[in-house]
Amino acid sequence: MNHEALAIRHVHFEDLGSFERVLGERGWPVRYLDVGCGRIEAPDPLAQTLMVVLGGPINACDDVNYPTLKRLALMIEKRIAAGLPTLGICLGAQLIARVLGARVYPADQIELGWTPLSLTEAGRASALRHLDGSQTSMLHWHGDTFDLPSGATHLASTPACANQAFSWNSHVLGLQCHPEICTDHFEPWLIGHASEIVQAGVSVPQLRAQVAQLGPALEAGARRMFGEWLDQQGTVKL
Repeated sequence: MNHEALAIRHVHFEDLGSFERVLGERGWPVRYLDVGCGRIEAPDPLAQTLMVVLGGPINACDDVNYPTLKRLALMIEKRIAAGLPTLGICLGAQLIARVLGARVYPADQIELGWTPLSLTEAGRASALRHLDGSQTSMLHWHGDTFDLPSGATHLASTPACANQAFSWNSHVLGLQCHPEICTDHFEPWLIGHASEIVQAGVSVPQLRAQVAQLGPALEAGARRMFGEWLDQQGTVKL
């Protein structure tokens, strides 16, 4: 198996962010597969040590309009069955929930902005303790949500979204929120998702100011969380 990470990217600026810096510090190459720019089934989903499925503004079950979703779900299914480390962020977490048989559906409200996570007891005992609301706030950017998959461990919630994070066995982690964002690479989010910001009724200047204020603490906590989760997989040696 190659010691590298495969990142499935749906929108160019929604990349690995601070997580990529963690991988770079550990000498891990990152291979991006940009959905729509190449064959989604081209890479062997079992060839990389880590696969991360990143966010995007489409519904995780909209196979009719976006047929790549079905092929991506098959890739995720193969990795989970093989016991390989798999991480999903936002749309990626929704796709993991779908693969595990859970319902993915529109949330009661768009959650866009900063709200601290409330961790469960299991969450506080996991690597997510570095993202606890007592230490950092969290960026949220989604209109869909999902039920907790059967057999999953509930890790975190917010008032607007019950299922913000879950694990499944020890090798799968789903994050509805966006801990990976980088403060110095956030402006493309404001430009690329301008229509979503308007729909949510959020002020762009206020959101920009919040990112400048709250982003550094989130970056620091997210790097610790991701590094610890990688170590727990037994795939990264310090």
